[in-house]
Amino acid sequence: MFDDAINGIDAANGADPNHETFEGRAWPKELLYGQRMTAWLDRLAPNASEALRLAARAQHIERWHIPRSDFDLGKKGYHLWRTTLYRYHAERAALILAAAGYDAPTIARVGQLLQKKHLRSDPEAQTLEDTACLVFLENYFADFSQKYDDAKIVDIVQKTWAKMSDNGHKAALDLAGQLPQRELKLVQAALAG
Repeated sequence: MFDDAINGIDAANGADPNHETFEGRAWPKELLYGQRMTAWLDRLAPNASEALRLAARAQHIERWHIPRSDFDLGKKGYHLWRTTLYRYHAERAALILAAAGYDAPTIARVGQLLQKKHLRSDPEAQTLEDTACLVFLENYFADFSQKYDDAKIVDIVQKTWAKMSDNGHKAALDLAGQLPQRELKLVQAALAG
């Protein structure tokens, strides 16, 4: 069942029209993202529940169907986009999990995790958030930081840091030393402020 579900999620994400080059190969962007989520979750929580492992792989399932550009600019539009994505990811994952034979409680749990419900009070939801933050820091932060001025990046890092657990903080600090010099200084500035 688990393998069928992972294969279903990967097949859905394999249809991503957006590509990213990694290790000399073009990958469907969300397929690569899902694999990165799995790899980081394995590092952070090697004994993660099956529901959490499924949620990690489905974190951005078919994200390209709901582009940020379809929503207003600014904070309100951003939050509406994010909550719309959360619901969509939960719905798409539910269909794939049902087809793989999962029961309703497992499907509901994966959906709850994907919708970021009870982030601070649910250790698995917190682990999923930490995983997403670490995937971003390791794989996307350097390119992302080129789009904004230093003050904006410091603010984003501070907000991201506030969403992470102590375990996530430790992993992020270990990872920060591998960042390019500018990004490392921005992280240091964010944490000092």
